[in-house]
Amino acid sequence: MPPIVEIVPNPAPPRNRLVVLLAYDGLCTFEFGCAVEVFGLPRPELEPDWYRFAVAAIEPGPLRATGGVRVLADGGMALLEQAGTIVIPGWRGIDAPVPEDLAVALRAAAARGARLLSLCSGAFVLAAAGLLEGRSATTHWHHAAALAARHPGLRVVPDVLYVDEGMVLTAAGSAAGLDLCLHLVRRDWGAAVANSVARRLVVPPHRQGGQAQYVERPVPRERAGGHRLGPLLDAVRASLAEPWDIGRLAAAAALSPRGLHRHFRAATGQSPGAWLLAERLARARELLETGRLPVQAVAEASGFATAAALRHHFRAALGSSPAAYRARFSR
Repeated sequence: MPPIVEIVPNPAPPRNRLVVLLAYDGLCTFEFGCAVEVFGLPRPELEPDWYRFAVAAIEPGPLRATGGVRVLADGGMALLEQAGTIVIPGWRGIDAPVPEDLAVALRAAAARGARLLSLCSGAFVLAAAGLLEGRSATTHWHHAAALAARHPGLRVVPDVLYVDEGMVLTAAGSAAGLDLCLHLVRRDWGAAVANSVARRLVVPPHRQGGQAQYVERPVPRERAGGHRLGPLLDAVRASLAEPWDIGRLAAAAALSPRGLHRHFRAATGQSPGAWLLAERLARARELLETGRLPVQAVAEASGFATAAALRHHFRAALGSSPAAYRARFSR
């Protein structure tokens, strides 16, 4: 499944631009850093309209983070009363209790209209506060079954990178926190700004596929006699306008069609056809966002035979027509 993405009619910067990031003893350093990188760094090219940022300690210090780091917060939980967006960067353990005063503060923030984002195991905090009841949510694939068992009132979506429920957003494991944070930037400020932030981070502004491709078996390390698909994937991306059927893909990789399917599944979590379609759609989105080519020309450049074929696949994947997408996200 692709990430669950809301295609919003127009970017809508929040009225309250204060993003408050929670800090706690036993802090998940990586997830914390993801939120800091997206929301907390100065961006002179985007100021003065960019987010404001603060770190709120949910308990007295010292606050220890993974890796021997100590965190000095900007303030305590009173900062949550001022926040327009609150980010929960993981949690110190899925079995660790959530303090009642934190749950109360999060419920109060939600009631007054603050947006709540959880990264990785931070979904357990939102669930404990009762804020995921009746909603869809995700968390790290390793913890998805536990979250579903403990909170049967929510619908756990285990194989996506993030879920956007409007005012409550949840990300899957670890690096998926970046995907969700960039998605919120895109929602608030549009594609051009999200792409700019992604370039600064040296990451794609939107990753295709879900976290299913990372379950148990990441891209396998090359072994003696093993096979690498990297050169083939690079070649296809460089020539998406050309026809790439299974026979040509297999020949280029020096594999049989069956072997190609096996290696593609192991490396990407997708079939060759699904991966190729996702790459072509990504290229079409880029062309629609950054240029004024006619839809037929966009279709041809991204490997779709006709504009009608592009429209069909675009609507199936994104719930939007190419023309409507361009109107919403063109730079």
